[in-house]
Amino acid sequence: MTEVHLSQAQRRVLARVRAIPEGFVASYGDVSPGAPRAAGAALSANDDPRLPWHRVVRADGSLAKGERQRALLDAEGVPMRGDKVDLRVARWGGPDAV
Repeated sequence: MTEVHLSQAQRRVLARVRAIPEGFVASYGDVSPGAPRAAGAALSANDDPRLPWHRVVRADGSLAKGERQRALLDAEGVPMRGDKVDLRVARWGGPDAV
C-alpha cells in the first residue's frame, strides 16, 4: 500500500517505526499509544522493503514474526533473553518517546 492511501494515524505509526534506530526496538503500543493493534494493521498494510518492521515487538518482548524477525534483530545486535528481546536494554525511547 502506498503512503498516499494511508490515514494520518497510519502515517504517524510508520514514521515512528522508521525512527527506531538499528539495534533497538519499540513495542506496538509504543508506536501507537492506546491502539497497538492499529500499529500491527499499519505495518501489515505496508510493503516498503525499507521499513524496519522487525524493530517492533510485543509489549513483553516476544516476537510476532518468529524466526524471520529474530534473524533480523540478531543481525542488528539486539539483546535477547531466551526467545524475547531484553527490553530493559533494547527498548528505545527516542524522539517523542516513540
